[in-house]
Amino acid sequence: MSYYDIKTRAESWLNPEFDNETQLRIKELLEKDPDELKESFYKDLEFGTGGMRGIMGVGTNRINKYTLGKNTQGLSNYLKAQFPEEDIKVVIAYDCRQNSRELAQVVANVFSANGIKVFLFSELRPTPELSFSVKYLDCHCGIVLTASHNPPEYNGYKVYWQDGGQLVPPQDKEIVEEIASLQYSEIKFEANKDLIELIDTKIDKAFVEASVKNGSFDTSQEAKDNLNIVFTSLHGTAIKLNPKVLEAAGYKNVHIVQEQAEPDGTFPTVASPNPEEPAALKMALEKAKEINADIVIGTDPDGDRLGVAVRNLDGEMELLNGNQTMLVMTWFLLEQWKKQDKIKGREFVGSTIVSTPMMRVVTESYGVQYKEGLTGFKWIAKMIKDNPGLNYIGGGEESFGFMVGDFVRDKDAATSTLLACEIAAQMKAEGISFYEKLLELYTEFGFYKEELISLVKKGIDGAEQIKNMMVSLRDNPLSEINGEKVVLVEDYESSKAFHYDLTDTRMETLDVPKSNVLIYYTENGTKVAARPSGTEPKIKFYISVNAQLDSVSDYEKVKQNLSEKIAAVKSDLKLA
Repeated sequence: MSYYDIKTRAESWLNPEFDNETQLRIKELLEKDPDELKESFYKDLEFGTGGMRGIMGVGTNRINKYTLGKNTQGLSNYLKAQFPEEDIKVVIAYDCRQNSRELAQVVANVFSANGIKVFLFSELRPTPELSFSVKYLDCHCGIVLTASHNPPEYNGYKVYWQDGGQLVPPQDKEIVEEIASLQYSEIKFEANKDLIELIDTKIDKAFVEASVKNGSFDTSQEAKDNLNIVFTSLHGTAIKLNPKVLEAAGYKNVHIVQEQAEPDGTFPTVASPNPEEPAALKMALEKAKEINADIVIGTDPDGDRLGVAVRNLDGEMELLNGNQTMLVMTWFLLEQWKKQDKIKGREFVGSTIVSTPMMRVVTESYGVQYKEGLTGFKWIAKMIKDNPGLNYIGGGEESFGFMVGDFVRDKDAATSTLLACEIAAQMKAEGISFYEKLLELYTEFGFYKEELISLVKKGIDGAEQIKNMMVSLRDNPLSEINGEKVVLVEDYESSKAFHYDLTDTRMETLDVPKSNVLIYYTENGTKVAARPSGTEPKIKFYISVNAQLDSVSDYEKVKQNLSEKIAAVKSDLKLA
């Protein structure tokens, strides 16, 4: 888009339907900051992997009352076309981020102005509770205002459908088309206050009960009493529920990092509120050392993802990656279902195409179906919706998300926190640890090691660089990776998989929605996936390698070998 076109778009926001504050800011950008004007107006903010996220500010490419108002007006129109108007109900939640409360009220006002009944949480609540509430309150859709673990200047808008899962085809495309057809002047901002009902503790109580029911597995009270837990919400919403869930399940030794317990969208004690990063859990790990804790759990701002740290073979606290936590949790659930004689051939575990291949190996060893979808929990929720004759056990993805059972249809750090503590308590009672169980799984199923490389590419130029990198990978496909022959290439944008062997090449169709993802597999089991992030200005590369682990005593040696192999792959792909 030319600067003239961008300037014209910006000047359209000087019309009377935009408030004085917005107009003053637009004039300031027009006069003094052409670069920021470009970033704010060069495109419309789009729905990605986890809903719509963006930097807060004025403009079509920013989160503000007008972009979210337009979303909500389009969604209102769509709902009224699909359901009898008098029956439509929606539920809205919001997290700790700056302006979340105000933006949630804007969204509630627009729905109510369109004659739609609104349940609005009176205070901030975690995303999994919103997903739960959609079904619990028999709503047609739900909205949560959050930007997950993005930096403080971000906010976002996630849409859930009747099943409690995020929007998926065909509703997503149809709603986006409805939104795109609207003018900002068509947004109805004047609330019908009679249609807005505040909700709070009643839903909390129901969610806590459901979480304990789904996340508890006959752990003795003695084992619970012997587990020493450190929990941090990283200034986020999980403080509202996670301690209550643990308390209701019988865990008494829960030590909260008080310096990070107050919800605060500026996240003052961390550079990034992301439990994937050890630096974010620094305070929690220090507290664990001080009180000799067995497990540390930290959650992201909207309380749907968790980082788990446990004591390694040297007795030091080590943050597990998302694949490792997911593997132990999945093994534990499968083991519980097996003990209860509940595996009848109609069960499945769900994960994603960029997660560890070891998930399939572990799941299928129990005679349970393994289903794999695109990145994002909305696709795992869709698996449940599309397979009503199957029982969902659990599942997750590498980005520190896990979902226990189907009472919530998104990643759920509340129930997963409880599950992690159940595993740790039972393992400790048996004389081993969460970490040692992970190593035992490696000896039984193979040692899979993964690494994620995220390249940050901000702004218009960054988006173009990411686009060109993916184009180059497609135009110049890799035939070898680190000296290993590529035997399979999956291109999710073209929905084609290419198999290479000694005699010929054959192609098959990938039966999943199109997505900008490329995955390479080599003859020795190395896997490399490339995809632009759907929520951040990044391109991500996922590397997985594996080897035989004959005994736990060989762990460090084999781990070093696999680390060196990953380093070689990174060097070969010029990612190091």
